[in-house]
Amino acid sequence: MSDLQFRNSRYAFRPSWLGTLITLACIPVFISLGQWQYQKADAKQSLQSQLDSYKHETPVAFPLQANDPEAWRYRRVMVTGTYETRYQILLDNQVENNRVGYQVVTPLQIQGTDQYVLVNRGWVPASANHSEIPVVSTPEGTQQVEGQVWIPTTKIYSLEKPEDHAGTAWQPVWQNMDMERYRNSVPITVSPLVIRLSPDSQAGGFSRNWPAPAERIETHIGYAYQWYGFAVTAFIIYIIVSFRKPARNESDKNANAK
Repeated sequence: MSDLQFRNSRYAFRPSWLGTLITLACIPVFISLGQWQYQKADAKQSLQSQLDSYKHETPVAFPLQANDPEAWRYRRVMVTGTYETRYQILLDNQVENNRVGYQVVTPLQIQGTDQYVLVNRGWVPASANHSEIPVVSTPEGTQQVEGQVWIPTTKIYSLEKPEDHAGTAWQPVWQNMDMERYRNSVPITVSPLVIRLSPDSQAGGFSRNWPAPAERIETHIGYAYQWYGFAVTAFIIYIIVSFRKPARNESDKNANAK
């Protein structure tokens, strides 16, 4: 018998019930978390491909009726109208070049209609005293707005309900672009689509370095591999700790049997 065979003969595969249960519980969880991160990366890549496909498209007229908002995501559009600053909001905690600020979102009344569309005019820095709301300028008169359609997420976690703000004083600073809350807060008809003002537009814009969907895709892929690695590691640890030396009395019995 070789030395390797001799050493292996001194160990037996005897997993504990507790170790088995923990391993069976952890490995599927780790794999599921890895799949979740990988799916997020895949979804962002799909959005990036969609954005790229419309990047050089000639702007089309903004739709007055958007029955299928997803069909308009990232489309380049143009619309003529007048800004209404009474219902303008600032989206808080927006970071650009390691500086905290706000994104300025202003409703635009579409020319010849009583309908409005929200225009994200870009980023402005916050003051040193964050309690001071920045004063932003807005051009008057008719504006020719061009930009890409942005659809705000509906996955917003908040303890507040949209109806909680109905009838209350106007709040100019918001944490998220909550379209349901916005529609319940204003006495105007607002499109479900939002326009991110084009960087070369002259319609009252600020800093407009719009984030790309695939900016953090490598992070999600890295997290996915990390979770898959946890699953493999858990299995390897389970195998290693399950090999044990036989008890002394059992070893004696085996020796006597020989």
